[in-house]
Amino acid sequence: MKKEISFMLAAAMCMNLAACAGSSDTPATEAAATTAATEAVKEASSEAPKETAATEAGKTPMKAGTYIASAPGMNGDVTVEVTVTESAIEAVKVTEEQETVGIGSPLCDKNGKVLLVGGEAPVTLVPSEIVENQSVKVDTVSGATITSYAVINAVKDCLTQAGADLNQWQEEQAPGKLAEDATADVIVIGGGGAGLAAAISAEQSGASSVIVLEKSGMVGGDTLVSGGVYNNPHEELQSQVEMTDSLKAVVEAALAEEPVNDDHRELQAEVKKQWDEYLASGKTSLFDSPQWFALQTWINGDKVGNMDLVKTMTYNAMDGFEWIQSIGMEYTGVMGQAAGALWQRTHSSVMNMGTGMISTYVQNVEASDKITIMTNVSGKELIQDSTGKVTGVVAEDKFGNRCTLSANMGVVLATGGFAANSKMVQEYNTSGKWDDLSKVMTTNRYSSSQGDGISMAVAAGASLTDMDQIQLLYLGNVKDGSMTKYPPRCLTGTNQVIFINKEGKRFVQEDGRRDQICLAVLQQPDSMYYILESGDGDYVDLDQAVSGDGFDFKYLEENGFIVTGETLEELAEKLDMDYETLQATVDTFNKDVEAGKDEEFGRALFYCGLEKGPWVATARTACIHHTMGGVTIDTEGHVLAEDGTVIPGLVAAGEVTGGIHGGNRLGGNAIVDTVVFGKIAGETVTK
Repeated sequence: MKKEISFMLAAAMCMNLAACAGSSDTPATEAAATTAATEAVKEASSEAPKETAATEAGKTPMKAGTYIASAPGMNGDVTVEVTVTESAIEAVKVTEEQETVGIGSPLCDKNGKVLLVGGEAPVTLVPSEIVENQSVKVDTVSGATITSYAVINAVKDCLTQAGADLNQWQEEQAPGKLAEDATADVIVIGGGGAGLAAAISAEQSGASSVIVLEKSGMVGGDTLVSGGVYNNPHEELQSQVEMTDSLKAVVEAALAEEPVNDDHRELQAEVKKQWDEYLASGKTSLFDSPQWFALQTWINGDKVGNMDLVKTMTYNAMDGFEWIQSIGMEYTGVMGQAAGALWQRTHSSVMNMGTGMISTYVQNVEASDKITIMTNVSGKELIQDSTGKVTGVVAEDKFGNRCTLSANMGVVLATGGFAANSKMVQEYNTSGKWDDLSKVMTTNRYSSSQGDGISMAVAAGASLTDMDQIQLLYLGNVKDGSMTKYPPRCLTGTNQVIFINKEGKRFVQEDGRRDQICLAVLQQPDSMYYILESGDGDYVDLDQAVSGDGFDFKYLEENGFIVTGETLEELAEKLDMDYETLQATVDTFNKDVEAGKDEEFGRALFYCGLEKGPWVATARTACIHHTMGGVTIDTEGHVLAEDGTVIPGLVAAGEVTGGIHGGNRLGGNAIVDTVVFGKIAGETVTK
């Protein structure tokens, strides 16, 4: 199928330089990308040919020239430069912005090259639309409305400076027209991590044409704003990690549990055999295996998950890891432990957050002539024939236009969960674990996690699993709940930080389960806490460090996301915290590190004490993060009906499914889920 891209601008720039350039520990790469992008800024703009500039009768003449204005965006001010003649908007360009890469700002590859196949960012699309339509009343980019309006409002300011009557520059855009009815081998609903993995896998498995529907203006979904971390046993990297007595105790405790069923007993016996062999070998490096990974995942999911699905994910995690690398994904090569992962088997992306994974997928789509992405288009209804087989989907664009997309092989459902749908969260929050969640923020994108795919599947006869299992995460910022703007160690450096409340006291096991930490956070004053780190361990100079999503520490501090102090006393003063209490907390923790045992909270993971400055405190709160429930699937990704039979032609992958993570998803397992089951879905739908 010929790739049909509806994007107008052929050249764009990435203004969020640090985030596009890659990780914070490659300053040379960032400097090169910064230089290249700066040159691009000088050259790139959305220009209308002068000979076609509109001369509108009856408009108030403007004072020709170039004007500059700023308006607040998602992460700070967006600055635009507008050039006008007496009667036309000649050029608009964004000259400065700090918007989220892949949402407000362009998605880039590791070298800073802008990728357009998955959709165009508002900082380049909105300026071109304003020039083309000679109007400030242009469409916003779905999923990035705040950034879109920042550009529009800044342009309005410039026109006002030029003496324009803004009422004369409000001509309505003609609604776009959705594509005609079409047919492809595979239709994928959802352009997040699981959907893109399924599309690429389907092509690799023999599909000659794949259409991906994404309701936002750009692909990526919640994978884009995730930590981007991936769990799997990796003997080579784990050989560098010490198997401490506290970690041995974790294994022994799991093996000492009374089995609750035959599946538990069999898996426990496999791990016991591996553990005995490990002890007999005399090894001192970290113990791990796919079976131990499965046992930890299932036990710490409260033994609720489907064991077969858990094994499918964990046993195929290494295969998925190698597959994603084979198509271009890059990891740092350092083994860590993601927040709530419970074991040191976490790989971190070279690029910030989930941009590495999504840019990898988009580059593969760009190189393919078989995969077409339709942005700003939602799946509204699954089409079934008289036998109940799913044969396509009714699609709808943001203007309400509809078309029918037929699938020769089948449909992949990858629309994500429902964490951002407050009504749905309230409906299914019946497990008893959480109190009222109606006022709790979410880390997820409101445009992505609405549960629409779940509703679509139910209408087609699908059954649901574990819908009452809702996860909170303790890494949401206290301003809007987003899992953004935190120092790198907050995500994978659990062994180098402690959690303190507003009184300066530890209150929880930092390397414990996510739900246990969140429940403890919600009981603290103002339902918030600080992640405290020092200049010890894997310290990065504050002048060079950037957050997990690419913001330097100066930005973080100026905007209230972190507080720093050269001494602990200085930090306590800035936090309005009793210094003696905070110092006592740190002293007690340092004694625990020295002893290798946390008497009060049972922490098992230690790396360094907290002894020297500079000190950094990051304010965080617990937010709705992941919904473990969704459509019922089997190990091949087939969607199952209420009677347990397969609904022909329909497979699913990612957070739209249920049964994998049980009552508590381990940190880092969501990305494994999207890769493993996304790949499986692509293979299954083409069979």
